[in-house]
Amino acid sequence: MSHMKHYRTGWISDVHLGTRGSKAEALLHFLRTHEFEKLYVVGDLIDVWALKRGIYWPQSHNDVIQKLLRAGRKGTEVIYIPGNHDEFISGFHGHYGAVEVMPRAIHTTADGKRLLIIHGHELDTVVQNIKWLAFVGDIGYQLLLRLNGPVNRIRRMFDMEFWSLSAHVKKSVKEAVNFIGAFEEGVVKMAKAEKVDGVICGHIHTPIIREIQGMPYYNTGDWVESTSALVEDAQGRIELITHFEADLDDHHPHPQEDELPVEDTALAGLVAAKRG
Repeated sequence: MSHMKHYRTGWISDVHLGTRGSKAEALLHFLRTHEFEKLYVVGDLIDVWALKRGIYWPQSHNDVIQKLLRAGRKGTEVIYIPGNHDEFISGFHGHYGAVEVMPRAIHTTADGKRLLIIHGHELDTVVQNIKWLAFVGDIGYQLLLRLNGPVNRIRRMFDMEFWSLSAHVKKSVKEAVNFIGAFEEGVVKMAKAEKVDGVICGHIHTPIIREIQGMPYYNTGDWVESTSALVEDAQGRIELITHFEADLDDHHPHPQEDELPVEDTALAGLVAAKRG
Protein backbone atom coordinates (compact mmCIF):
# COMPACT_ATOMS: atom_id res chain seq x y z
CA MET A 1 0.00 0.00 0.00
CA SER A 2 1.27 3.50 -0.86
CA HIS A 3 2.49 5.71 1.97
CA MET A 4 -0.02 8.40 2.99
CA LYS A 5 1.31 11.96 2.74
CA HIS A 6 -0.20 14.62 4.99
CA TYR A 7 -0.58 18.28 4.01
CA ARG A 8 -2.15 21.31 5.61
CA THR A 9 -4.00 22.29 2.43
CA GLY A 10 -4.62 20.97 -1.07
CA TRP A 11 -6.10 22.46 -4.24
CA ILE A 12 -7.47 20.53 -7.22
CA SER A 13 -9.54 21.75 -10.16
CA ASP A 14 -10.82 20.96 -13.64
CA VAL A 15 -11.49 17.25 -13.09
CA HIS A 16 -14.30 17.31 -15.68
CA LEU A 17 -16.19 14.30 -14.38
CA GLY A 18 -18.71 13.25 -17.01
CA THR A 19 -16.17 13.29 -19.84
CA ARG A 20 -14.08 10.46 -21.26
CA GLY A 21 -10.97 12.59 -20.87
CA SER A 22 -11.24 12.84 -17.08
CA LYS A 23 -8.41 11.02 -15.30
CA ALA A 24 -10.72 10.01 -12.44
CA GLU A 25 -8.74 6.91 -11.47
CA ALA A 26 -5.52 8.92 -11.21
CA LEU A 27 -7.30 11.43 -8.96
CA LEU A 28 -8.67 8.61 -6.81
CA HIS A 29 -5.15 7.29 -6.32
CA PHE A 30 -3.96 10.81 -5.47
CA LEU A 31 -6.71 11.24 -2.87
CA ARG A 32 -5.92 7.83 -1.36
CA THR A 33 -2.25 8.73 -0.91
CA HIS A 34 -2.58 12.40 0.10
CA GLU A 35 -4.65 13.68 3.03
CA PHE A 36 -5.42 17.29 3.83
CA GLU A 37 -6.69 19.35 6.72
CA LYS A 38 -8.40 21.55 4.13
CA LEU A 39 -9.11 20.71 0.48
CA TYR A 40 -10.27 23.24 -2.10
CA VAL A 41 -12.04 22.00 -5.23
CA VAL A 42 -11.47 24.99 -7.48
CA GLY A 43 -14.17 24.54 -10.12
CA ASP A 44 -15.13 22.27 -13.01
CA LEU A 45 -15.32 19.16 -10.87
CA ILE A 46 -18.29 18.07 -12.99
CA ASP A 47 -18.61 18.90 -16.68
CA VAL A 48 -22.28 19.71 -17.13
CA TRP A 49 -21.64 20.99 -20.66
CA ALA A 50 -20.50 17.50 -21.65
CA LEU A 51 -23.33 15.77 -19.78
CA LYS A 52 -25.84 17.86 -21.72
CA ARG A 53 -24.42 16.40 -24.93
CA GLY A 54 -24.67 12.84 -23.63
CA ILE A 55 -24.42 10.96 -20.35
CA TYR A 56 -21.04 9.42 -19.56
CA TRP A 57 -20.71 8.57 -15.88
CA PRO A 58 -18.67 5.44 -15.06
CA GLN A 59 -18.17 4.06 -11.57
CA SER A 60 -14.83 5.82 -11.14
CA HIS A 61 -16.59 9.20 -11.48
CA ASN A 62 -19.01 8.21 -8.71
CA ASP A 63 -16.01 7.11 -6.69
CA VAL A 64 -14.35 10.55 -6.90
CA ILE A 65 -17.50 12.20 -5.53
CA GLN A 66 -17.68 9.63 -2.73
CA LYS A 67 -14.00 9.99 -1.90
CA LEU A 68 -14.33 13.76 -1.50
CA LEU A 69 -17.43 13.41 0.64
CA ARG A 70 -15.82 10.71 2.75
CA ALA A 71 -12.76 12.90 3.30
CA GLY A 72 -15.12 15.57 4.61
CA ARG A 73 -16.81 13.14 6.98
CA LYS A 74 -13.40 12.07 8.28
CA GLY A 75 -12.45 15.63 9.18
CA THR A 76 -11.09 17.34 6.04
CA GLU A 77 -12.63 20.76 5.47
CA VAL A 78 -13.79 20.55 1.83
CA ILE A 79 -14.53 23.82 0.04
CA TYR A 80 -16.08 23.68 -3.43
CA ILE A 81 -15.77 26.78 -5.64
CA PRO A 82 -17.82 26.21 -8.84
CA GLY A 83 -16.43 27.00 -12.29
CA ASN A 84 -18.09 27.51 -15.66
CA HIS A 85 -18.57 23.83 -16.53
CA ASP A 86 -20.36 23.18 -13.22
CA GLU A 87 -21.96 26.61 -12.91
CA PHE A 88 -25.32 25.16 -11.85
CA ILE A 89 -23.76 24.58 -8.42
CA SER A 90 -23.17 28.33 -8.07
CA GLY A 91 -26.84 28.79 -7.22
CA PHE A 92 -26.48 26.58 -4.14
CA HIS A 93 -23.94 28.29 -1.91
CA GLY A 94 -23.82 26.99 1.64
CA HIS A 95 -23.10 23.77 3.53
CA TYR A 96 -24.04 20.37 2.08
CA GLY A 97 -23.03 17.75 4.59
CA ALA A 98 -19.24 17.82 4.74
CA VAL A 99 -18.84 20.25 1.82
CA GLU A 100 -19.17 24.03 1.75
CA VAL A 101 -19.97 25.64 -1.62
CA MET A 102 -18.87 29.26 -2.10
CA PRO A 103 -18.14 31.54 -5.09
CA ARG A 104 -14.58 32.36 -3.95
CA ALA A 105 -12.46 32.13 -0.83
CA ILE A 106 -9.58 33.76 1.01
CA HIS A 107 -7.08 31.22 2.32
CA THR A 108 -4.55 32.07 5.03
CA THR A 109 -1.37 30.01 4.81
CA ALA A 110 0.53 28.67 7.80
CA ASP A 111 2.96 31.59 7.53
CA GLY A 112 0.17 34.18 7.46
CA LYS A 113 -0.16 34.97 3.74
CA ARG A 114 -3.67 35.65 2.41
CA LEU A 115 -4.47 34.05 -0.95
CA LEU A 116 -7.49 34.69 -3.16
CA ILE A 117 -9.03 31.44 -4.46
CA ILE A 118 -11.15 31.63 -7.63
CA HIS A 119 -11.82 29.29 -10.54
CA GLY A 120 -10.88 31.97 -13.06
CA HIS A 121 -13.73 31.93 -15.57
CA GLU A 122 -14.72 35.33 -14.24
CA LEU A 123 -11.82 36.71 -16.29
CA ASP A 124 -12.62 34.80 -19.49
CA THR A 125 -14.58 37.17 -21.73
CA VAL A 126 -15.38 34.36 -24.17
CA VAL A 127 -17.17 32.41 -21.46
CA GLN A 128 -18.80 35.45 -19.87
CA ASN A 129 -20.03 37.19 -23.01
CA ILE A 130 -20.23 34.62 -25.84
CA LYS A 131 -21.27 31.37 -24.20
CA TRP A 132 -22.26 29.63 -27.42
CA LEU A 133 -18.73 30.17 -28.81
CA ALA A 134 -17.16 28.79 -25.64
CA PHE A 135 -19.46 25.75 -25.90
CA VAL A 136 -18.38 25.06 -29.50
CA GLY A 137 -14.75 25.48 -28.50
CA ASP A 138 -15.25 22.95 -25.70
CA ILE A 139 -16.49 20.36 -28.22
CA GLY A 140 -13.32 20.85 -30.25
CA TYR A 141 -11.15 20.52 -27.16
CA GLN A 142 -12.87 17.26 -26.18
CA LEU A 143 -12.21 15.92 -29.68
CA LEU A 144 -8.51 16.74 -29.35
CA LEU A 145 -8.41 14.97 -25.98
CA ARG A 146 -9.85 11.83 -27.57
CA LEU A 147 -7.21 11.97 -30.31
CA ASN A 148 -4.43 11.87 -27.71
CA GLY A 149 -4.86 8.09 -27.39
CA PRO A 150 -4.36 7.03 -31.03
CA VAL A 151 -1.61 9.62 -31.56
CA ASN A 152 0.39 8.24 -28.63
CA ARG A 153 -0.19 4.60 -29.60
CA ILE A 154 1.59 5.40 -32.86
CA ARG A 155 4.35 7.26 -30.99
CA ARG A 156 4.90 4.23 -28.71
CA MET A 157 5.49 2.06 -31.80
CA PHE A 158 8.54 4.25 -32.45
CA ASP A 159 9.63 4.33 -28.77
CA MET A 160 8.65 7.98 -28.48
CA GLU A 161 7.54 9.50 -25.17
CA PHE A 162 4.01 10.66 -24.38
CA TRP A 163 2.96 13.88 -26.14
CA SER A 164 -0.34 15.69 -25.70
CA LEU A 165 -1.84 16.81 -29.00
CA SER A 166 -4.60 18.69 -27.19
CA ALA A 167 -2.14 20.55 -24.95
CA HIS A 168 0.04 21.45 -27.95
CA VAL A 169 -2.87 22.80 -30.01
CA LYS A 170 -4.36 24.64 -27.03
CA LYS A 171 -1.00 26.18 -26.17
CA SER A 172 -0.31 27.27 -29.74
CA VAL A 173 -3.74 28.80 -30.33
CA LYS A 174 -3.98 30.58 -27.01
CA GLU A 175 -0.47 31.97 -27.28
CA ALA A 176 -1.34 33.29 -30.75
CA VAL A 177 -4.05 35.49 -29.23
CA ASN A 178 -2.11 36.14 -26.00
CA PHE A 179 -4.97 34.55 -24.08
CA ILE A 180 -3.00 33.00 -21.24
CA GLY A 181 -0.98 36.13 -20.56
CA ALA A 182 -4.08 38.33 -20.56
CA PHE A 183 -5.88 35.86 -18.31
CA GLU A 184 -3.04 35.72 -15.79
CA GLU A 185 -2.70 39.50 -15.72
CA GLY A 186 -6.45 39.84 -15.19
CA VAL A 187 -6.38 37.39 -12.30
CA VAL A 188 -3.47 39.24 -10.71
CA LYS A 189 -5.30 42.57 -11.14
CA MET A 190 -8.30 41.11 -9.33
CA ALA A 191 -6.05 39.82 -6.54
CA LYS A 192 -4.45 43.24 -6.10
CA ALA A 193 -7.89 44.82 -5.84
CA GLU A 194 -8.67 42.34 -3.04
CA LYS A 195 -5.43 43.39 -1.28
CA VAL A 196 -4.22 39.82 -0.85
CA ASP A 197 -0.72 38.33 -0.97
CA GLY A 198 -1.30 35.93 -3.87
CA VAL A 199 -3.91 34.19 -6.01
CA ILE A 200 -4.78 30.57 -6.80
CA CYS A 201 -6.98 29.62 -9.75
CA GLY A 202 -7.64 26.91 -12.33
CA HIS A 203 -9.71 27.11 -15.52
CA ILE A 204 -7.02 27.30 -18.23
CA HIS A 205 -5.46 23.83 -17.62
CA THR A 206 -1.99 25.34 -17.32
CA PRO A 207 -0.33 24.35 -14.01
CA ILE A 208 2.31 26.80 -12.86
CA ILE A 209 3.73 28.73 -9.93
CA ARG A 210 5.25 32.09 -10.80
CA GLU A 211 5.29 35.77 -9.87
CA ILE A 212 3.42 38.29 -12.01
CA GLN A 213 3.81 42.01 -11.35
CA GLY A 214 5.12 41.21 -7.89
CA MET A 215 2.13 38.99 -7.08
CA PRO A 216 2.52 35.21 -6.49
CA TYR A 217 0.32 33.40 -9.04
CA TYR A 218 -0.61 29.73 -8.71
CA ASN A 219 -2.58 27.65 -11.22
CA THR A 220 -3.82 24.22 -10.16
CA GLY A 221 -3.83 22.76 -13.67
CA ASP A 222 -6.29 19.94 -14.34
CA TRP A 223 -7.08 16.20 -14.25
CA VAL A 224 -7.56 15.64 -17.97
CA GLU A 225 -3.99 16.32 -19.14
CA SER A 226 -1.67 17.56 -16.39
CA THR A 227 -3.03 15.45 -13.47
CA SER A 228 -1.83 18.23 -11.20
CA ALA A 229 -2.50 19.72 -7.77
CA LEU A 230 -1.18 22.34 -5.39
CA VAL A 231 -0.28 21.38 -1.81
CA GLU A 232 0.69 23.42 1.25
CA ASP A 233 2.89 21.99 4.01
CA ALA A 234 2.84 22.82 7.71
CA GLN A 235 5.26 25.73 7.21
CA GLY A 236 3.13 27.40 4.52
CA ARG A 237 5.25 26.35 1.54
CA ILE A 238 3.16 25.64 -1.58
CA GLU A 239 4.29 22.99 -4.06
CA LEU A 240 2.97 22.08 -7.50
CA ILE A 241 2.54 18.38 -8.27
CA THR A 242 2.19 17.60 -12.00
CA HIS A 243 1.76 14.44 -14.07
CA PHE A 244 0.80 12.46 -10.99
CA GLU A 245 1.02 8.74 -11.74
CA ALA A 246 1.45 9.33 -15.47
CA ASP A 247 1.76 5.57 -16.00
CA LEU A 248 -1.51 4.77 -14.23
CA ASP A 249 -3.07 3.06 -17.26
CA ASP A 250 -3.13 -0.28 -15.45
CA HIS A 251 -4.34 1.13 -12.13
CA HIS A 252 -7.86 0.29 -10.98
CA PRO A 253 -9.57 1.73 -7.89
CA HIS A 254 -10.19 -0.46 -4.86
CA PRO A 255 -13.96 -1.04 -4.86
CA GLN A 256 -14.35 -1.69 -1.15
CA GLU A 257 -13.64 1.94 -0.28
CA ASP A 258 -15.45 4.07 -2.82
CA GLU A 259 -18.35 2.27 -4.43
CA LEU A 260 -21.27 3.51 -2.34
CA PRO A 261 -24.17 4.90 -4.39
CA VAL A 262 -23.64 8.51 -5.42
CA GLU A 263 -27.12 9.36 -4.14
CA ASP A 264 -26.27 8.73 -0.46
CA THR A 265 -25.53 12.38 0.42
CA ALA A 266 -27.24 15.71 -0.09
CA LEU A 267 -24.60 17.17 -2.42
CA ALA A 268 -24.24 14.01 -4.50
CA GLY A 269 -28.03 13.77 -4.71
CA LEU A 270 -28.13 17.32 -6.07
CA VAL A 271 -25.55 16.36 -8.70
CA ALA A 272 -27.54 13.29 -9.70
CA ALA A 273 -30.76 15.30 -9.96
CA LYS A 274 -29.10 17.85 -12.25
CA ARG A 275 -27.71 15.05 -14.41
CA GLY A 276 -31.21 13.72 -14.84
